[in-house]
Amino acid sequence: MNYALYMSEAIAEARLGASRGERAQGAVAVLDDAMVARAHDQVVTSGDPTTHAVVVALREAARRLGRDGLSGLTVFAALEPCPMCIGALLECDVDTLVYAVPDARMGAAGSVIQLARNDALPRKLKVVSGILQEDAAEVVGVPETVGRRPPA
Repeated sequence: MNYALYMSEAIAEARLGASRGERAQGAVAVLDDAMVARAHDQVVTSGDPTTHAVVVALREAARRLGRDGLSGLTVFAALEPCPMCIGALLECDVDTLVYAVPDARMGAAGSVIQLARNDALPRKLKVVSGILQEDAAEVVGVPETVGRRPPA
């Protein structure tokens, strides 16, 4: 699978979202080397706080594939997903998450908390990070230094 190609598409979605006044986050869903969905955050434009790029991409992939289980899917995200998005990836039975920039504020694939590969949960994601990190950081920014937790 061409990780750089699909990550560049996720970064393009993040750029598109930012141009529309959204948080700069983009995601694409890939099955068998075919991009089946792409999305950017839509929280501001939709008024729905759950319309993060990853969740929107999962909804679109499920609609296009005609199934609620998304095993075999790889999701590319410009920014490490939050706990809600990791939960959605796990619930949809996605195989792999690939992200570019770690999010030390809300990252749930290891930066702040580890939900993607948590032994207490029945499902786990394969996680690949750092793909086109510098390119993505120009668009999404670089959240606080990884390892620093925000004040309570």
